[in-house]
Amino acid sequence: MNPYAAAWFRAFALTVVIELVVAVPLLAPSGAGRARRAAIVVLANLASHPLVWFGFPQWGLVGTERLVCAELFAVAVETAAYLLTLPVLGPQRAFATSALSNGTSLAAGLLFRALGAPL
Repeated sequence: MNPYAAAWFRAFALTVVIELVVAVPLLAPSGAGRARRAAIVVLANLASHPLVWFGFPQWGLVGTERLVCAELFAVAVETAAYLLTLPVLGPQRAFATSALSNGTSLAAGLLFRALGAPL
């Protein structure tokens, strides 16, 4: 596996684990079972994370600009995924869930990077 793809896979796995821990309980008011909520979180991340990792670096954005745009994109895509699959949540809860889970995974990623852990 190419090193960049391996780094993506590690980052994706970390992101999914963190977002499952945060988002699955926050999606509970939807009435969906835990397994369905977990599957939705994983699919929402599959819809956003590869584009954040592989697409955004190709579009000429750098540094903080790229980070902010990529995170806003991820929050928007995941909010839409939650609304489409669990409409009873409403836009505010879908957005809050996406923002909180993405913020938590971003903070963890930045912490891992600051500690020199490979991502």
